[in-house]
Amino acid sequence: MARGELGGEGLFDSLELRPGERWFVARVLPHQENRAQFNLHRLGFRSFVPRLRRTVRHARRLRDTLQPLFPGYIFIIIDLTKHRWRRVKGTFGVASLIMGAEHPRPVPRGVVEGLVVSCESSGAVRLDDGLEVGQKVRILSGPFAETLCRLAHLDERGRVRVLLEIMGIEVATELDRSAIAPAA
Repeated sequence: MARGELGGEGLFDSLELRPGERWFVARVLPHQENRAQFNLHRLGFRSFVPRLRRTVRHARRLRDTLQPLFPGYIFIIIDLTKHRWRRVKGTFGVASLIMGAEHPRPVPRGVVEGLVVSCESSGAVRLDDGLEVGQKVRILSGPFAETLCRLAHLDERGRVRVLLEIMGIEVATELDRSAIAPAA
C-alpha cells in the first residue's frame, strides 16, 4: 500500500520524488484509472491521476464530477534501479507503460510536479493560473459547461466575471475562478 493513501500522510506528501525516482506514464484500459491506481498502490507504486471538476448533464440534471484530465493515462513514480517496473504492465487495469527503446520513457521534469502543485485538496487540478483579462476561456462546470467566453474581470477573492455571447449579446456572469480554464 502506498504511503498517504490510507496512512497518516496526505496524498500530496506521498507524491514527492525521492533520489533516483522519476515520473512515468502508463496507458490504462478504458475508464479504468481508479482500478489501475488502486492496484498499483497495492503493489507499492505511488501514482497520480490529475482530475478536472466537470459538470455532467444527464436526464436534464446537472452533476459535478471529477474526471481524468488525461483519460486513459496514469502517472507512476518509479526508480528503475530499485523497483521491479515490469510488474506495472501486469497490473489489473493497466494496458502498458509508455516505452523508449528498452526501458519506460520518463516524463520531462516539472510536468507532473506542476500538476501536483496545482491540485486542490479534493484532487482537482486548477488550470486558472496565468489568466489575463480579455483572454478566451472555457467554462468547466455549471449550466454553461464547455462554453467559450471572454474573461472580463479577476478579483483577489477567487471570483471571475466572464462575458458570454448569447443570441448576439454579451452577458456578464460571475463564476468561481476554478470553474474556468484557458481556451485551447
